[in-house]
Amino acid sequence: MRDPNNPCLFCNNKESGFIFENELAYASYDTYPVSKHHCLIIPKRHIKDFFELTDNELVACNDLIKKVKDEVTNKDPGINGFNLGTNIGKVSGQSILHCHFHLIPRRLGDVENPQGGVRSVIPHKQHYNRKK
Repeated sequence: MRDPNNPCLFCNNKESGFIFENELAYASYDTYPVSKHHCLIIPKRHIKDFFELTDNELVACNDLIKKVKDEVTNKDPGINGFNLGTNIGKVSGQSILHCHFHLIPRRLGDVENPQGGVRSVIPHKQHYNRKK
């Protein structure tokens, strides 16, 4: 099995494919999507995580996040929401050590109880009772 970090899969947008790009970032469909139209937004400069982004790179990624969101909601009116996230470090689940954001479309009924959203990375912390 190919190691996606040697050489870095995301450093070559021709290999990983892209749907949009700007000067500092590009967007690509995820090879292993969580849901239909799951996309990745990737800075072109090889950096390990979010905390190494420059302000300009962050703006460039944000511009693509919004562009991809508009594109996929136009393609699929069944999209009712999104999860947007990034894994920072191996302990958080980052497997390709090049900063990237996941934009995951969500649809009504795609899970039984979506309460907690991204909190489900620690399953027993996803669902909670609000204190009154």
